[in-house]
This record gives sequence, C-alpha cells and structure tokens, in this order.
Amino acid sequence: MDTSLPRARGLHLPAPAFRRLALGNLLCLFVIVTSGATVRLTGSGLGCEHWPGCNAGLRVFPTGFHSYVEFSNRIFSGVAVVLTLATWLAAWLTPAVRSWVRRVAAGAFLGTLAEAPLGAVTVKYNLNPWLVGTHFLLSLVVLALAVLVVLEAWGVRGDDVPGWVRAAGLVVGAAGLALVVTGTFATAAGPHSGSVAVPRAWSFQPAVWLHVRATAVFGIAFALLVVWLAARRRRQLLAALAVLGVLGVQIAVGEIQYRTELPWWLVLVHVSLASALWAGIAAFVTLLWRPAASRMG
Repeated sequence: MDTSLPRARGLHLPAPAFRRLALGNLLCLFVIVTSGATVRLTGSGLGCEHWPGCNAGLRVFPTGFHSYVEFSNRIFSGVAVVLTLATWLAAWLTPAVRSWVRRVAAGAFLGTLAEAPLGAVTVKYNLNPWLVGTHFLLSLVVLALAVLVVLEAWGVRGDDVPGWVRAAGLVVGAAGLALVVTGTFATAAGPHSGSVAVPRAWSFQPAVWLHVRATAVFGIAFALLVVWLAARRRRQLLAALAVLGVLGVQIAVGEIQYRTELPWWLVLVHVSLASALWAGIAAFVTLLWRPAASRMG
C-alpha cells in the first residue's frame, strides 16, 4: 500500500504549520512530565483509584484535592496523545518532511500512547516505585524524540565537527541519561510518597551519593566539549551554553532542596529542570551529528 496516498489526493500541509505543530507538541510533552511529577510529589498518585475514570460506577470525576491533581494529569496526557498523533499525521501530509522524521514522530506517538496503560498498571500495583520510575523515564524518551522532530522541522543544524567530537557527544548523551536515571532513583527514594504509604525504590542517601557522582561525570565530559567548541567557535556552542546554564541552575536548586529538607514544590522545580536539561542534551548531541543543511520548505 502506498503510504503517500493522502498526499496524492491533495492533502498537503504547509511546512510552517508542521513546524508550529511540532513545537507545540514538544511543549505539551514537557508539561506532561511536570504534571506527572506533581502527581508524585503531592501524594496524588492514588487520588483516582480507577481507570480511565476517577471513581467506580457513575462517579467518574474527581472529588478531592488529590483526585483533582491526578485526574488533571490524565486530561493533559490525553491532550498529549492527540497532539503526538496529529504531529505524526502532519508529518505524512507535509511533503518536505523526511521519512526518518515520520518514523520518529510515530515513535513519539506510540510512546505517549503507551503511557496510559502503564499508568493504569502503576495505580493497580499501588504506585510501585519501579513502575513510577519507568513511567517517568518513558516520558523522557518521548520528549527526546519530540526534540528530534522539532530540530528537523525548524531546520536547526550545527557546524561540521570531527568524528571524535561526535563520539564524545554520544558519551555526553549517555552520561546525561545516567544523570537523569540516578536522579529518578533519588526522587523515588525521597520522602514524597503520597497520601498513602508506598514502597521506596532505594535508600535515599545512597541514591543521592550515586546521583552526585553521575552529575560530576556528566559535568566533566560536557565541559571538555564546551571548551573545544568555544576554541573553534562552532555553531553548537550556543546550545552547549544553554545546557550549561540549565545545569548550573539545577545544581543550585538541588543543593538548596537538599539543605531545606526537600520541600515538594522545590523538588518539582528540580524535576522540571531535569526534563529541560535532558531535552537540551538531546538537542545538543543531535546538532553534533547533523551538520548545517538547507532548512525544510
């Protein structure tokens, strides 16, 4: 079957419209990460004990603070599913979009769609911390895929760099992933479990110890690349400085939250910054591997 059939029938989407949709999709996915973290940190994970409605029988809608927080996250998740689907379909309707971008957009949609049953399983098993962590990490994978689509849609590219720099970029990406994963462990081991007692993924102090060291590894590897890019004035330096700025703020917030006994709202800021940092890392590594080319459409 010819997958280009919709375009053959005259259903074309202008490239600028696809760009705006891709950007809106990325912003929505970022909001989902933040809203999901809000559910975890306010203790609202079991605010709705049924799926997809909040209560059994005819009582579908939320009835209290925690249920409102959880049900609002479900609504945002539904919007995200619609937007990722729309972005995928729009990729097929935009002639200038490359085939690999369509596949990445499809992956973002399928990952977002998978969040719904995973969320239902997480609630069923009383907020098992491993399921909660998987739920969060899947959202970050989807976020990274959305970043790839936006960069290609907007024609954002970097300068050509040597192969060893691209390889070093992959090391930085892997270190960034380790940074996010260890941060997830630290949050899962923290004091914010919800209005009900749920098991911890790990002990808090060992989790923080590992996360701090992962931060150091990432910081050193990333700093070396920043120095090289600055010395040679490569275009990717701007993205690197943006990542460096977010990292600095995140480290400061992390230190403050640790010394102030982890207030949930400050932990939420820290998690949101982690999501922004991960998106920036994904963009930075991608720019190292995709040198300048003409913009789409």
